[in-house]
Amino acid sequence: MATIHLTLAPFLLLAAIFFSTEVTAQPAAPAPGPAGPINITAILEKGGQFVTFIRFLNTTQIGNQINIQVNSSSEGMTVFAPTDNAFQNLKPGTLNKLSPDDQVKLILYHVSPKFYTMDDLLSVSNPVRTQATGRDVGAVYGLNFTGQGNQVNVSTGVVETRVSNALRKERPLAVYVVDMVLLPEEMFGERRKISPVAPGPKSKSPAVSDDDSDDSSKKAAVPSEKSGSGEMKAGLGFGLGLVLLCLKFINV
Repeated sequence: MATIHLTLAPFLLLAAIFFSTEVTAQPAAPAPGPAGPINITAILEKGGQFVTFIRFLNTTQIGNQINIQVNSSSEGMTVFAPTDNAFQNLKPGTLNKLSPDDQVKLILYHVSPKFYTMDDLLSVSNPVRTQATGRDVGAVYGLNFTGQGNQVNVSTGVVETRVSNALRKERPLAVYVVDMVLLPEEMFGERRKISPVAPGPKSKSPAVSDDDSDDSSKKAAVPSEKSGSGEMKAGLGFGLGLVLLCLKFINV
């Protein structure tokens, strides 16, 4: 029996060395490659309820601007994405009456040029700048945040809604869902710019009217008539006196 064990020992040793070599020779699993560039459209498409917002991001080219800036900026960005229901709940014609430039400002108003977590939004100094800030002279285009605990509300001065779940919350881009379209007060509130009204035609002087002018002309005509009749009477008197004087000399 001992002889059998001694005979098998070399084979067992060789088998152990062979298997250890095979295990060592297996290639290591490749390390995960770097993540691809951030794409706001892909994030929203994955969310599944942002067709209208995606359309505006594409037509205004703001989607491309976000992708470029967020992949190159150290400050990061924050996007507040209205759902399709939020757009459907707007009054009819709200978006159609906007000029192309106003549409750009509306979408930029939903983007902040800085990365914010939910906790940051609870303690941030209001108003928070947006990408629309500075588009118009003297216009703020800021967002105001309030809340407590895990609830954060955003107000524009025209609408107020809750900041819902995050589609993405890792640096450098945070994307939060909002149930209402954020309408800036500078465009939809009392601060909106009102086109100047053209001045109306100048009115006639209240001191003089057509009737008054007629009356004044009539009044002016009266003295002239009186003056004429007086001159006529004086002429007749002088002529009558001259006739009487001639008759007197004839009789003599």
